[in-house]
Amino acid sequence: MVKKTKVKSVEKDKKNINKSAVDNNNSYTAEDIYVLEGLEPVRKRPGMYIGSTGVDGLHHLVWEVVDNSVDEAMAGYAKNIKVEILEENKVAITDDGRGIPVDIHKKTKKSGLETVLGTLHAGGKFGGKSYKVAGGLHGVGVSVVNALSEYLRADICRDGVLYTQEYSRGKPTTKLKKLGKCNKTGTKIVFQPDPEIFKEIKFDTKKILDHLRQQAYLTPEVTIKFEDKREEAKISSYTFHFESGIITLAKYLARNCQNLTKNIFYVSQEKDDILVEVALLYADDSESTELAFANNIHTPEGGMHLTGFRSALTRSLNDYAKAQEILKNEDNGFTGEDTREGLVAVVSVKLKEPQFEGQTKAKLGNPEARTAVEQVVGESFKEFLEVNKEDSKRIIEKSLLSARAREAAKKARENILRKGILEGVTLPGKLADCISRKAENSELFIVEGDSAGGSAKTGRDRNTQAILPLRGKILNIEKSHFDKMMSSVEIRSLIVALGTAINEDFNIDKIRYHKVVIMTDADTDGAHIRTLLLTLFFRYFRPVIDSGYLYIAQPPLYRIQKGKESYYAYTEAEKQKVLERIQGKIEKTGKESSKSKIRKLKLIEEGKEESILGVEEEPIAESDDLEKMKGISIQRYKGLGEMNPDQLWETTMDPEKRVLKQVAIEDAEEADRLFDILMGKEVLPRKKFIQAYAQKVKNLDV
Repeated sequence: MVKKTKVKSVEKDKKNINKSAVDNNNSYTAEDIYVLEGLEPVRKRPGMYIGSTGVDGLHHLVWEVVDNSVDEAMAGYAKNIKVEILEENKVAITDDGRGIPVDIHKKTKKSGLETVLGTLHAGGKFGGKSYKVAGGLHGVGVSVVNALSEYLRADICRDGVLYTQEYSRGKPTTKLKKLGKCNKTGTKIVFQPDPEIFKEIKFDTKKILDHLRQQAYLTPEVTIKFEDKREEAKISSYTFHFESGIITLAKYLARNCQNLTKNIFYVSQEKDDILVEVALLYADDSESTELAFANNIHTPEGGMHLTGFRSALTRSLNDYAKAQEILKNEDNGFTGEDTREGLVAVVSVKLKEPQFEGQTKAKLGNPEARTAVEQVVGESFKEFLEVNKEDSKRIIEKSLLSARAREAAKKARENILRKGILEGVTLPGKLADCISRKAENSELFIVEGDSAGGSAKTGRDRNTQAILPLRGKILNIEKSHFDKMMSSVEIRSLIVALGTAINEDFNIDKIRYHKVVIMTDADTDGAHIRTLLLTLFFRYFRPVIDSGYLYIAQPPLYRIQKGKESYYAYTEAEKQKVLERIQGKIEKTGKESSKSKIRKLKLIEEGKEESILGVEEEPIAESDDLEKMKGISIQRYKGLGEMNPDQLWETTMDPEKRVLKQVAIEDAEEADRLFDILMGKEVLPRKKFIQAYAQKVKNLDV
């Protein structure tokens, strides 16, 4: 009876709900509009204000508070900024600026401090009186930090009095209080991110140092100090101060390359109320490095200021080359790609009302910024070329070389790619393709050598797994122009197999596999081949990495045989653990238990590793006695070709058991620098890198 009654009441409720929904749609009034007050919108949708609630969003809280202090420095009121990481995930940022106002605001009837900390779009950066230029455009910076912090305290020193007030999740927990006297001015913000918003709260010292160093380059009049007061801190303190500003930054960016030009171009000039500051040099390198900033905010996606710079640079070099009769009038001239090869440039603009795309400020949209930069750089760089004849000659020669390589690459691409991919030439003969034609279900294994390729082809799942064997080490594309790269049979085969084309024709939507797995031997040669392939993907197939399609297979180092059972170990430590476990079972029972068979030490669910034995990575002392135990056979795999097809499948290719490492780029600039060091033309930076980090290498197989 109870069950029947419940069913009837539910059916009746459904009818009432449906009727109510119809009535509500017909009577949609202002009462139906939900209004979020104060800082509720920030807590409701934090990603709208800080980009994400992951690592980047967590550190964005630090940037917002630091930006306010930098704004005080740019306005000429602050000389020193201090950033401290404290215990309990707290961060303290102090400056010697004017201090946030504490007098009563006429509109809010609250103190200036509480108005700034508790109200969105409240600050001194809108009227244009307190700040001529500012990075915290939206006025939501410190209020967002307040909203997303479990605890926040503001200490303000103004007019000889020290004030303080505490908050929790955007709301004041104490009144504004006077603590005593002070003989300076400034602001100190201490905040503790809210664990309800951020799943993992762990501040990255390197990430913070990189940001502070960048701000010090852009604000040469300020000194920025950093202290990490956590017990586990490796770097306790650091101080940044660069009197030459972005000139020093340009040199720093080119520190691992040989300079092509002797002189550094620098200009700082105001145009139509926009301050334009640019520093550039040319390096003997095939890549370009361009950093763009607007009001000291890094704009990784560029914007109008970077567009204006590129346009002025290309036009100036074309005009100079034609004036010197290096280029004839009938020539097409240099493209932007030609003039930017080897370029290292820093472009910084400061303007009153920057129009950023979103709160994370990735791109500048002001058209007037393009005009100002284009005019300032166009006039100044033309003069630089005329005065510095030797530098001009080297820049033009490099641009000419780049133009010729571009034309050669264009012909190679047309001959190889357009005929190959666009006109339906068959896939490479060495590719053993899978049956599935759905990219989301398909995997491509790039295998080292024909021997390993044979084992992989036999052991694979033909429905979803394709195998592409590569012969030997592919070309190091970091040292080669595009036309030479395209002459490599191995690289051409890979391009055709992927289906994405390359350069201007690249299209990630046409990729044929959503898992591209680099599978090389577990030795130094295999590591080298893997690095060469990673360099290729980073330079020419970056969207494959960004989309999460690139993986590295983890084949085992050892196969341990005891009776009829096989055990696989992926490190020296795991091998010793297996031997110890076998010895322990023999000593305890006299024989191995069939219930405790160890088929594999690690499982993976596309990125999630689980250690069955809880094996630690710390090195464990070798035991010859263990290895000489009766009935135990240990095989050290030197190459994938030594493994039988069923062994390769079981350990490295079976989706249920394999270990895959997904390739991701957390810091593109740092990755770019490391590829230059490790794979570039210059030997000295590579030598220094090896000398610095050689002692930290583990499991070196010589």
